[in-house]
Amino acid sequence: MDGCIFCKIAEKTIPSEIVYEDDQILAFKDREPQAKVHILVIPKIHIEDLNSLSEKNSLLISRLLLKVSEIAKKSGTSSYRLLSNCGKEAGQEVFHLHFHILGGEKLGKIRC
Repeated sequence: MDGCIFCKIAEKTIPSEIVYEDDQILAFKDREPQAKVHILVIPKIHIEDLNSLSEKNSLLISRLLLKVSEIAKKSGTSSYRLLSNCGKEAGQEVFHLHFHILGGEKLGKIRC
């Protein structure tokens, strides 16, 4: 999608510190980390958010989620928080589906 910063990162027209890549998924360090380990994991194709998921991309998202523990471990943590904001009111700033892996230190509690 034109103008999407994560699409540009996936296309490698914007540099990033990549920690994992395959033909469908890209994981890179967040430029403004909120924890010692802060990795963003994205599908290489543009999907706006969790509400935009469908049966046609269910295998891709399943693959992405299965890779999270491998990416976290490769980044130095086996204890982490996985987060995805969905929509502006929930704090989504980049409208390309992405998951934050946060860890590498004791994280504060989230009251849910």
